[in-house]
Amino acid sequence: MTLPGKGFAPLAAALAGGALLPLGLAPFGWWPLALASTALLAWLLEGSSARTALARGFCYGVGLFAAGVHWVYVSIHHFGGEAPWIAFLLTAGLVALLAACFALPFGAVPLAGRGGRFRLLGFPALWLLGEWLRSWWLTGFPWLYLGYAFTDTPLAGFAPLGGVLGVGGLAAWAAGALVHLGRGGRWRLLPLAAVLAAWPAGAALERIDWTRAAGPARSVALVQPALLPQQKWDEEGLYQSLVRLAELSAPHWGVDLLVWPETAIPAPPDEVAPFLSRVDELARAAGTALVTGIVLREGGRYYNGVVVLGAGDGSYRKRHLVPFGEYLPLDRWLRGLIRFFDRPMSDFAAGPPRQAPLAAAGSALAVAICYEIVFPDLVARDAAAAQGILTLSNDVWFGDSLGPHQHLQMARMRALEHQKPVVRATNDGITALIDERGRVVARLPRFAAAALKGEFRPREGATPYARWGSRPLVVLALVLFALSTRRWSAPGRREFGARVAHSPDGS
Repeated sequence: MTLPGKGFAPLAAALAGGALLPLGLAPFGWWPLALASTALLAWLLEGSSARTALARGFCYGVGLFAAGVHWVYVSIHHFGGEAPWIAFLLTAGLVALLAACFALPFGAVPLAGRGGRFRLLGFPALWLLGEWLRSWWLTGFPWLYLGYAFTDTPLAGFAPLGGVLGVGGLAAWAAGALVHLGRGGRWRLLPLAAVLAAWPAGAALERIDWTRAAGPARSVALVQPALLPQQKWDEEGLYQSLVRLAELSAPHWGVDLLVWPETAIPAPPDEVAPFLSRVDELARAAGTALVTGIVLREGGRYYNGVVVLGAGDGSYRKRHLVPFGEYLPLDRWLRGLIRFFDRPMSDFAAGPPRQAPLAAAGSALAVAICYEIVFPDLVARDAAAAQGILTLSNDVWFGDSLGPHQHLQMARMRALEHQKPVVRATNDGITALIDERGRVVARLPRFAAAALKGEFRPREGATPYARWGSRPLVVLALVLFALSTRRWSAPGRREFGARVAHSPDGS
């Protein structure tokens, strides 16, 4: 297998390869394509100068994000009310920014002449570091991680140890091993054997109980009102929202936990006090803990919040807000520039970084509102001390696109990482109950106003990932990358594959 040449062809191959990776994620789940896509990038980058690696990595990133997050156009045009050309330019700008972030680690240093060390050490290390960078750079956008493609494979058994970054790092290592096999040379089968062993090792890890049951199952009902965003933010829309919530909830008073989605009540408590008082009375009389998304107002600031009514206690204020969606960076210059920047919910404040779990249904529940569930380390801060994870969302903004399916898959990975159930209530798409093994045990169809009734089983204890988060992985990736770049010149010193250093391809 020869290395790619120069010119347009490798850039086009990188673009096409990046567009393949989302096919490995939900709703498709064709994980071999995700592995092939990653292996193609490893092959294209090997032997590259820093400039060439940056260009090919950028093209790969454009393909990845253009194919995987094009639903941003739907949010801006169909629900934000912007003209198609404005929505296209904003979406293209986001794709270019994310692609640049993706390419940055690969273009940071020249990769020429690294051979087997790059394929088996450097490439997976850079891939992992790149995904970690995307979790915080410019507030973070940890979407389309490679590890999600393996949610329903034995590699998911590694999630309680290393989270989605660890699973993705293993997959990137497997991709490098495939390239190493194709390059020929002695010792090429050894890394392949190690990769093949990762699958039964993951299956064995899946059988380990990192957490334990914490009491009997709790009954739960999740309300999905399926209201369009524009319907909720005026007086008439608010009234209709409250009526629909009451109607859908009426048959379910008496369950242990009743959940309404993100900003189900799009007004501060003092503006809907009679309604809140009435549902609080109903919940207390029925012995139900009602958890609802609500706008909270404190000292002139507004928060995307959650409160518990009835047989429970606690409140929560969203910590990680969506830029340009829930707050406007550079507000002084951008406010009023286009309609999308002036939506009613675009001026929230961030809640405190540390908040106690909610007390509901006799359990301590860690909370993540919408976008927060996609941040593995943010969820890990709270999940260790909780007995379940509660996430409220409003995926109607994604329209009929890949977004809601990708979002649900990320919630499933949080259940796998912490081996605790995830209760997911959305305004629309996709309301679901997820068990501690990441399996969807019940869900509602999209675009349907309904309530999902079922149960969840609280768990206590903490997985290794819940205790340590991604920090050990980042350190490991830095060490592996350092080993891949070191020149071994001492007599008798051998790196993996050094015996074949004089083979024609350097493998």
